[in-house]
Amino acid sequence: MEFDLGWILLGLPMAFALGWLASRLDLRQLRIENRQAPKAYFRGLNYLLNEQQDQAIDAFIEAVQKDPDTSELHFALGNLFRRRGEYERAVRVHEHLLSRADLSRGDHERAQHALALDFLKAGLLDRAEDALHKLEGTRYQDQAWLTLLTLHERSRSWPQAADMAARLQQAGQGDFSVRLAHYQCEQAEQALHKNGDAAAARQLLEQAIASTPQAARPHIQLAGMLAAAGDASGAFDRLLQLQTHAPQAVPLIASEWVRLGRLSARLPQARQQLEDSYAQTPSIDVADALVQAQVAAGAPMQQAREGYVQHMAQEPSLIAASRWLSHEPFAHDAVHATVQRSVEHAVRPLARYRCAACGFEAQGYFWQCPGCQAWESFPPRRIEEL
Repeated sequence: MEFDLGWILLGLPMAFALGWLASRLDLRQLRIENRQAPKAYFRGLNYLLNEQQDQAIDAFIEAVQKDPDTSELHFALGNLFRRRGEYERAVRVHEHLLSRADLSRGDHERAQHALALDFLKAGLLDRAEDALHKLEGTRYQDQAWLTLLTLHERSRSWPQAADMAARLQQAGQGDFSVRLAHYQCEQAEQALHKNGDAAAARQLLEQAIASTPQAARPHIQLAGMLAAAGDASGAFDRLLQLQTHAPQAVPLIASEWVRLGRLSARLPQARQQLEDSYAQTPSIDVADALVQAQVAAGAPMQQAREGYVQHMAQEPSLIAASRWLSHEPFAHDAVHATVQRSVEHAVRPLARYRCAACGFEAQGYFWQCPGCQAWESFPPRRIEEL
């Protein structure tokens, strides 16, 4: 049987034509898909700009389905889920990214950081801590360390917080010396009140003073320990150190200084120190302590309370007026009580302390703001004096 070469000559052009047609169909389909994916992506961006997050999520899901290899769409989708509080879906998106072998190193680090944020927002602090530790040695390391520092503070894990603060300081991320002193003070409180170990507490406070003498809290806390142990003179001397290294904090301990001066028979010295402090920076708390010192020295209240008038001559003060008024003799005691209650009601908001970082107000002084968790963000002066 002879083989007809004519069929070969006829088949070659047909095969070429069919191949060309198939390639055109594939290109056409690819163009259609490529056109649809950007449309879905830009539609999602438009929804985002209009704050329509539900529609934006639907558009990004459509874009991801059409182009599953695009990491940017996955990041956008995961961030949207996190912002909406759908943390489980955000975790799935970012874990899917981390499982991809073709992901670049930069995108892998970015996905790991996003996953840590997912766990953090979801309140899964243990998993967030593990995810943050995996960012060491990456471009997100400093951010991860700062977040870990916050987590350790929230859990009151002070040794771990101190270790992280020391790392950040060595990395040039700021001066954490005062914060480290606060951590030692917190550990001292735990040692004293939970374990009853006064020696360990005192050692921690002395270490804080030696490393950060400008920090006011260790001086005040150690003075409180000494006073509680019956060593009024030692506590008095410790407060003298406070005036040398952190004079701005004297208003916080002015009344206690008078009490310790009376107990240790050093009241004239306490009064002189308070007068020196007041001359440098007038304060209602120091003025009040000076009035207390005069009374403790035997002066009549009617004479001692003139200190409030002298303070008002320098700085108009409703607090000082209220305290002066509380000792003013009235013809009718009932009238006096009514007027005094009204004045005290007006004064109460002015006698608070206010956080300089977030504006949180409190009747007492806090070393760490309960509102924003910032350290030493409360000026040691009343709102009226700010």
